[in-house]
Amino acid sequence: MLNILSGISKNCAGTTRRSFLQIGSLGAAGVALPTLLRQEQALAKAGKSAPGVNCIFVWSQGGVSHHDTLDPKPQAPQSVRGEFGAIDTAVPGVQFADICPRLATELNRFAVLRGWNPKNGSHGVADAWCMSGRNFNPAMHYPCMGSVVSQQRGFLSALPPFIQLGNSVDRSFHGGQAGFLGLEYNPFEIHSDPNSAQFSVRDITPPAGVIPARVGRRREMLAKIDALQKQAELQPVAYAALDEHYKTALNMITAPETKQAFAIEHEDPRLRDRYGRTMFGQNCLLARRLIQAGVRFVTVSDPGWDNHADCFNALKKTRVPPVDQALPELLIDLEQHGLLDTTLVVWMSDFGRTPKINSAIGRDHWATAGFAIMAGAGVPGGSVLGATDDEGGAPIRDEYLTDDVVATIYTKLGLPLDLLLHTADGRPIRLSEGRVIKEWM
Repeated sequence: MLNILSGISKNCAGTTRRSFLQIGSLGAAGVALPTLLRQEQALAKAGKSAPGVNCIFVWSQGGVSHHDTLDPKPQAPQSVRGEFGAIDTAVPGVQFADICPRLATELNRFAVLRGWNPKNGSHGVADAWCMSGRNFNPAMHYPCMGSVVSQQRGFLSALPPFIQLGNSVDRSFHGGQAGFLGLEYNPFEIHSDPNSAQFSVRDITPPAGVIPARVGRRREMLAKIDALQKQAELQPVAYAALDEHYKTALNMITAPETKQAFAIEHEDPRLRDRYGRTMFGQNCLLARRLIQAGVRFVTVSDPGWDNHADCFNALKKTRVPPVDQALPELLIDLEQHGLLDTTLVVWMSDFGRTPKINSAIGRDHWATAGFAIMAGAGVPGGSVLGATDDEGGAPIRDEYLTDDVVATIYTKLGLPLDLLLHTADGRPIRLSEGRVIKEWM
């Protein structure tokens, strides 16, 4: 349930004064809506709510094999090159694995960093590091990019600035979360499958039987209880302001533009087919709709890439085809809607996979090589930057680190790398220590 009274202190019985007044079945929400909405006015006054470049961040959880996708080694021994062949791409001299035909054809639409060195082979740490640009530190939980964007740039519409689609982000080391910025900047999470005929976003749809009239009655009940309790309050002005934000949270849940953004069934069925009738494909389409509706940062999470065994069947049958179909379609769709120049699209994963195929016909974690993709927002399409050695074990030119990839994202989004964020106790923290990938600027 979404408790619209997030932030109200508990009484000695352990329950809030008005905790029985809740709306909707909202267990998937990763954010306290009233607290987020309280920031909107402050950000607007500070001039931080102007439109700019937004971001769709595609996260393939588990570690995508670079050998078997975008950095094949067709001249390497069988124990390294694997089962897939290599095919030409739209860029002369560049080849992808033959299970990526559409990515190969559409390479002029995006840039590939083959010189990425993740310097990490651990799940969980990867989610934290790749989404924040900071290595995991148990004493300092750094905020992810979406949370920083949410805090710095605020709302464009009734929709939250930061939304995560799917639940495939490892939180073991606080990956994909707001860290020291505070819970109010965590992502608003949507775990439902938009490919399902029964797709219903619990975070904006009241449960069965809760019609608008009931929402209105609950709002009236809340107001009456407040009227009684505030007679004894020492800070009536503060509570009046607080309740205004609770009202705004209720309005957001019932706002027409909110419901419209998630009404993916209104899309042309032919477009939905082009994205692919998979959860990943429809989440990519939903991400475009959310950006179009005013969301600033959307994470599309996709599980199942940790293929230690039988990796070739997994990649060929279930993992690569949805991405090969949907990712190029997303770029085409954004361009046709006039959104590509103001939307940065990023594809990342935990790390690469081992050059040598293991005894279980899989590839294990590999900490020194992988790839990253960027498109839109002025990124030069067809750029293939960097290279790995003959076995795909390490970069041999144009090496960039995770911190650099994130620094480039922040720069594309218009956030200065020397921006100072502040912890709850006022400690200033520089936004990024990475260097920008100058070839993509």
